[in-house]
Amino acid sequence: MIGFSLFFVILQAKFNIMMDYYELRFKITPVSEEARDIVADIAGQAGCESFIETGDGINGYAQVDMLDKQQLEQELSDFIIPGVDIEYSIEEVEKENWNKTWESNGFEPITVDGKCLIYDAKNSDIDTIPNHEQYPVTVAIDTEMSFGTGNHETTRMIVSALLSSDIVGKRVLDCGCGTGILSIVAAKCGASGIVAYDIDEWSVNNTRHNAEINSVNNIEVLLGNSNVLSHISGMFDIVMANINRNVLLEDMAKFREVMASYGTLILSGFYEYDVDILVKEAESLGLTCDKIREDGDWRCIIFTS
Repeated sequence: MIGFSLFFVILQAKFNIMMDYYELRFKITPVSEEARDIVADIAGQAGCESFIETGDGINGYAQVDMLDKQQLEQELSDFIIPGVDIEYSIEEVEKENWNKTWESNGFEPITVDGKCLIYDAKNSDIDTIPNHEQYPVTVAIDTEMSFGTGNHETTRMIVSALLSSDIVGKRVLDCGCGTGILSIVAAKCGASGIVAYDIDEWSVNNTRHNAEINSVNNIEVLLGNSNVLSHISGMFDIVMANINRNVLLEDMAKFREVMASYGTLILSGFYEYDVDILVKEAESLGLTCDKIREDGDWRCIIFTS
């Protein structure tokens, strides 16, 4: 279990903006870091993707069709810390552009491993970024209600993994593409072709838009969840997914089915205490844990077949 002051991330773990979401409000009396940790772990296993800290507890956010209310109720009924009480409520939140303010303000240029420069296409001109010529890979991102700029640790770790991999001529699958940043990095590192998909129509459109402004024309973008893989022919040398732990566990078998021999699976979007269960699931599918990357409390695992 990690310290909850570091655990909280405001709606950033692959929050698909236009999906239907529940807000779960947990009141913890008396509130403590330990109790927040435990409640977040319980809520995460029941389907919550993201959390924010409140004065008297935490709020969690889960897709309507992903929240297991029965599991949540059962786990919370088993919650035992002497002298600590938990109350919670659930309500559906209105669809809105959660990123609106952040999008209008933009983001500062981000660098990864001294090899990749990611900058805000809407609010920055690359010619005004000092020493931009020194980066072999430059990516412009115009984020519109989608996740993925490089600000988040999970995105940076996968970008770093791509930069250190032999991608030239490889076929790549991007599961939950968001802004398309990972697909674009893969393309600029020499991938022969990329298939990307996302359950959010805004993300699909945003990926196509960002591919265009980066002059990348070998990304096929599909709308849907992992079921779209049944309609895709051929195998993939590299499969990458930056999604929450529950979705990764649910979809990993499908990822495995489309991996080529000696293929690579790159996963992120989860915390240190999620690693063991993800490794166990991967090993049951015949995958080998090759490397675990760390950035703060977040983790990225690279598997090989």
